[in-house]
Amino acid sequence: MNVKLSAITSCLLLAVSSLSFAADVAPVMDAKSCDQPKYPKAALMNEETGTVTMGFLVAADGKVVESKVEKSSGSKSLDKAALSALSLCKFKPGTKDGKADQLWARVDFVWKLE
Repeated sequence: MNVKLSAITSCLLLAVSSLSFAADVAPVMDAKSCDQPKYPKAALMNEETGTVTMGFLVAADGKVVESKVEKSSGSKSLDKAALSALSLCKFKPGTKDGKADQLWARVDFVWKLE
């Protein structure tokens, strides 16, 4: 009976440990690798603010392959400016099963007047 329990416990531990190796780690933006987005003049004059949530598909070499707005700030010009500027950033590549891989990263950018 102890042998059966021991074998079941070993199988469960093996299954749990293999799950931890299968985890994806999202890419991380290197904010020093690119310029901050510039406030569009019209948005500045209209005192537009908000947070835009963007998705960046990052290749294994850290370069952005594709980008999209996931949630708008409420201003198309603010969204476009953030997406254009941050698409030029370098990222620390994400990993899949411990190896650099092409994965999506989510980035929020807050537009505020000071």
